[in-house]
Amino acid sequence: MAVFEIRRGTSPVILSFPHTGTDVPAPIWQRLNDNGRLLADTDWHIHELYEGLLPEATTVRATIHRYVVDANRDPQGVSLYPGQNTTGLVPETDFDGTAIWQEGEGPTDADVTARLRDFHAPYHAALATEIARVKAIHGVAVLYDCHSIRSHIPFLFEGKLPDFNIGTDMGRTCAPAIEAAAVECAAKAAGYSHVLNGRFKGGWTTRHYGRPEDGVHAIQMELAQSTHLATEAPPFALDAAKAERLRVHLKAILERIETKACDIKRIGSEA
Repeated sequence: MAVFEIRRGTSPVILSFPHTGTDVPAPIWQRLNDNGRLLADTDWHIHELYEGLLPEATTVRATIHRYVVDANRDPQGVSLYPGQNTTGLVPETDFDGTAIWQEGEGPTDADVTARLRDFHAPYHAALATEIARVKAIHGVAVLYDCHSIRSHIPFLFEGKLPDFNIGTDMGRTCAPAIEAAAVECAAKAAGYSHVLNGRFKGGWTTRHYGRPEDGVHAIQMELAQSTHLATEAPPFALDAAKAERLRVHLKAILERIETKACDIKRIGSEA
């Protein structure tokens, strides 16, 4: 079973997809309960949504489902949001706080160790390699971490989530010009709402790789699934009309970020 897929490009921008995978090895699948087998917390269709928007961008996509091991969590198990509800490195529950494993079949310490070795580590080794390759070409790399989540999840947040949720760990993971590029394009997207460093401030991937002082910039985009799904419930089908409207704005964001990355390379400082 493949752990990840890579498509190499020549742009300074790298798109990462840690949560679109739906592969679950059979021995692990057998331990999930009926609720877990819905795979409800997948970032449904996100890799399709971004397809072709920035043709020369490199893409790195995890194929393993986040219930096996979450590629966007600290391998040490440290919480991204201390004091707030969230799911862990190998989740015990879904985003509603409901169990996903059969009785007595939850992940053990040995399971976590094995899944880190077999799935989490190879994905991040591949991602780190692509970041280094792109930076060697351009002198700068921008990691754009692609996500989506249901717009209403009381267990995680109150009310309705904004459409575009931009995370830079309070500006720590990228140059101000990269952050501003995403925010300004989102603000111009008529009919859509946005927030910077709201409930989602950037996951472990963004925080781990974002080192603007070293020429590696990282930014997370968490999309409310109401922007592109026909319904935020099984079968989680993509709404083609919604998707096409949204793709126009995602393309604008990516192109603006790419331009800013080239500016940073050209002048050797923040654009």
